[in-house]
Amino acid sequence: MSATSERYTSVAITLHWLIALAIVGMILGGWYMGDLPDGAPGQYFLYQMHKSIGITILLLTVARIIWRVMNPPPPLPEDMNALEKTGSHLVHLGFYGLMIAMPLTGWLYSSVSVKLDVPTVLYGAISWPDVPFVGGLKTEAASGVVNFIHSKLAWVAIGLLVLHVAGALKHEFSAEDGVLKRMIPGLFGKVDKPQAPGRGALTAFGSSLAILVIVAGASPLLGALSGSGQAVSADAAFEPNWTVDKAASSITFSGIHDGNTFSGTFGNWDAAIQFDPTSPAKAEARVTVATGSAEASQKLYTDSLKSPEWFNTAAFPSASVEILNISETGDGQYLSTARLTLKDATVDTDFPFSLQLEGTTARMTGQAVFQRTPLDLGQASDPSADWVSEDVTVDVVVVAARTD
Repeated sequence: MSATSERYTSVAITLHWLIALAIVGMILGGWYMGDLPDGAPGQYFLYQMHKSIGITILLLTVARIIWRVMNPPPPLPEDMNALEKTGSHLVHLGFYGLMIAMPLTGWLYSSVSVKLDVPTVLYGAISWPDVPFVGGLKTEAASGVVNFIHSKLAWVAIGLLVLHVAGALKHEFSAEDGVLKRMIPGLFGKVDKPQAPGRGALTAFGSSLAILVIVAGASPLLGALSGSGQAVSADAAFEPNWTVDKAASSITFSGIHDGNTFSGTFGNWDAAIQFDPTSPAKAEARVTVATGSAEASQKLYTDSLKSPEWFNTAAFPSASVEILNISETGDGQYLSTARLTLKDATVDTDFPFSLQLEGTTARMTGQAVFQRTPLDLGQASDPSADWVSEDVTVDVVVVAARTD
């Protein structure tokens, strides 16, 4: 038996333990999430973190495989018999396959799930698209099969882990030359440095970074191609007599998600206004909003709003609001009806507003409350409003100059 043996490279050791701890944490976290009732506080955050760590494991595995190819591991101890060496190789191959299969099946399930049809935003900062060309699998049956496979891979991981640890302990505490010191230098005995210095870090980690940039970059690219940034026009059958100051005006929205308040704003909209303070009953206004211009307080919310079950910006790039039935209820106070057309739904709600006039300049502030269900918003993943409040408040501020 040799007195010393060659350890793994520092990069290989770091990747080994990072991925190992992440997989164990993912298995335990997955079981914990599965036992939570729908709508439990923090559950939405846990799902997003689970997906974020899963994609991280996938990217680190790519780096680890490239590093292993460019830096072959030290040979197994000479006193291991042929059967043990074959078993060790098979367990390692199983782990590499698992480190790819588990994140990929999780990504696929997130892409085809009917129950959890929400975007993935890595660590709340990086948009991660769904797996392309899998729309046909977006059914209860297909997503159930994918989820079954993904969840059962956890037991495969546990089985491989038991074999891996048992083999390492057997070699460590038998008469053979131990192997633990190769992956934990200094703790289980003296170990030699790798014979050749590590090489290829730029290739290994650069490849993972390139995958991240290419895949994550698909989301904003698709958003740009959808035309959400193109100017909209509030086409109306009347001649406007006010010009809106967009820089001083705003359309914002707010609600509750997972017990916390969220808010956002529409950055791309246009308004046509025909209003005479002496004859409010004859007034009309029409607003057109680019739905893809919604920016929420968190990136996850912004991405969610663009998805098919919310604004469905790819199929319905704009929404419109008509302000009708305006009546004065007090000094500078008015009540009107806001008729919102979003996707294929049209709903009416009260829209009280106040108006301040200074010469030819006016400042209007108003608020309307819309319900999600009549507008078919979030009805696939949250029909009972467990996650997102049924009521969504829209606040409007318009500063305009009279032109007639």
